[in-house]
Amino acid sequence: MASRGRRGGAPAREDEPRRDERAEQQAPAPQGPVLPPPPLVDYGVFMQCLVQAMQTQAHTQAALQAQLDAQVRLIK
Repeated sequence: MASRGRRGGAPAREDEPRRDERAEQQAPAPQGPVLPPPPLVDYGVFMQCLVQAMQTQAHTQAALQAQLDAQVRLIK
């Protein structure tokens, strides 16, 4: 069979939209308010904050590990 994707062997006409194209065209418009675009990001400031947060987390983890080690020594 030479035709592809059509039942009955009739070739698709060029001006006839395919089923998936029709589904996209019939999708409902999004509801709700239109939000403004997000503000521009200063990646230098973002990276500084990220490094500071990682350092804080490392210090917190080290302090908690020290507390846990001290408690384990008291139990033994």
